[in-house]
Amino acid sequence: MDLPHDPFMLLSFVNMKLRDEYRDLDELCAAAGIDRDELVKRLAEAGFEYMPEINQFR
Repeated sequence: MDLPHDPFMLLSFVNMKLRDEYRDLDELCAAAGIDRDELVKRLAEAGFEYMPEINQFR
């Protein structure tokens, strides 16, 4: 899966997928072939962290 390069577009894209299609970040990453650690790192660099209790990055 080709992810957006802009961190805000990436945030929006990932949160939409988590809200609409996947029960958690692990499922999204496995289904899309995304390296979970790299995704978390990219979003952390933009100031966002994954919150499993709400299944979103904030």
